[in-house]
Order: sequence, then structure tokens, then C-alpha cells
Amino acid sequence: ERFQREAKALAALSHPNLLDIYDVGSADGLHFAVTELLEGDTLRERITPTGLPWQKVTKIGAAVADGLAAAHGRGIVHRDLKPENLFLTADGRVKILDFGLAAMHEEASPDARTATITEAGTVMGTPGYMSPEQVKGQQADARSDIFSLGCVLYEMVSGHRAFGGDTGAEVIANILKEEPPQLSSTGATLPADLERSIHRCLEKSPEARFQSAADLAYGFRSIGTGPSVAMAMATGEVEPIRARRKWWLAAAAAVAI
Repeated sequence: ERFQREAKALAALSHPNLLDIYDVGSADGLHFAVTELLEGDTLRERITPTGLPWQKVTKIGAAVADGLAAAHGRGIVHRDLKPENLFLTADGRVKILDFGLAAMHEEASPDARTATITEAGTVMGTPGYMSPEQVKGQQADARSDIFSLGCVLYEMVSGHRAFGGDTGAEVIANILKEEPPQLSSTGATLPADLERSIHRCLEKSPEARFQSAADLAYGFRSIGTGPSVAMAMATGEVEPIRARRKWWLAAAAAVAI
């Protein structure tokens, strides 16, 4: 029942940065969703040990933020944003996948029956990408997805996770208590305003983060659009550089009851 409710809610979104769902139903004891077929790679497969160019990071980040803004506008919080759940198609599009842990709030539909409620104290998500409030088992809202996106962006730039650890417990402790190293100290070269934006996404307090994914998308698109960009270097110096600009069939996915 939950699978069908949430799949139908996502199908109603129809956003270019969200996986399209064409139909939802059940047959022979299976619930299924008919989705578009994507050709390409997950973001996990594209991230290199030294990270990605900052121009690509801002482009992907803006697209993901756009998709999140559409979902958040319907009261849907993803709660499991990570490189494995972001897909880069062969023709250059960015798609958010797998809303299997998504939480819907009453604003998702005038019909309150479409809302799903997670029991208080339940921890849901993937260690390394969970927000502090998720780790604590508190209710996650749109700002929790923004924290998770910050973790993804940090990894895209640097090539390694913002919050590491040898065990899940260590990772969770670091999310709650530690600040990730400044990206400029990791050897990454990126605009100073991009570094500030990513670290703002990673603030422990939801109130200190970007308050909406739409604002975050707008901010990403403004990075590097001027005649020069202040670059945050590993040496701590600031160097101006010239800014550079530069599915077809539906597939059925079955989920067992």
C-alpha cells in the first residue's frame, strides 16, 4: 500500500530531473511500477579519486536541486540521496532515482490518507549521507535532503566522503560531532563561493543550511557566471581565472510484497 501511494505521488510530479513513472499496479502477488528506461551511469560510477571538475559539479548539483525542489513542493522528502541514487544519462541529463525511503507529509496531497508516517526514533538512510537529524531518528524535512546533497557535492569535488570512518558507528559520530575539512585544504580547486555553498549545506543545524532546494539551485547557476572567479586553492591563495561555459522505452520494475 505504501509502495503504491508513494509511486503514484512521484508519478504525478513529472519533472525532468526525476525518474518518470508511467504506471503503478499489482499482479500475481507483486507490486510494480513502470518507469522510463535510462541509459548511462550512476554518479557513483563517474566520481574519480581526485573528484570532478567544479563546472560539472555545479551543473549536476543544480539539476539535482531542481529535482528535489519539485519533490519538496509536493511534500516528498527523499531521505536517501547518495551517488548511487543519482543517474547521469548518456545524453547528459541528471535523474534522481529510488524514492524507496521517501517520506510524504500531508502537504503532498489534499487527501491526508496519502501521508506516510515514520515511527519516531527510527533511523533511515545510508551512513555517510544522512543528516544529523536522521541519525538522531528525528523527522527529516527538505533541509535534510539538502545536507545529503552537500555530502554528495563534497565527494564530487574532493573524491572522498565528507564524513568517513571505519565503521558505521564512527561515520555517524562524525556526522554528529565533526566538521569536514575545508575543500580547499583537500587539494581541490574550486570557486570560493562554491566551497561556501557546499559547507553551508553541511551545517549541523537545519536552520543554518539553505532553506530550500530552489534557492540552492539558483545559487549554483550563479557560480562562475561573472567575468572572473575567485578560486579557493589548496595553498590558500586566491587566483582569478576566466569563467568557462561551455530513455526512451518504459521498463517495468517489480517489487515483492
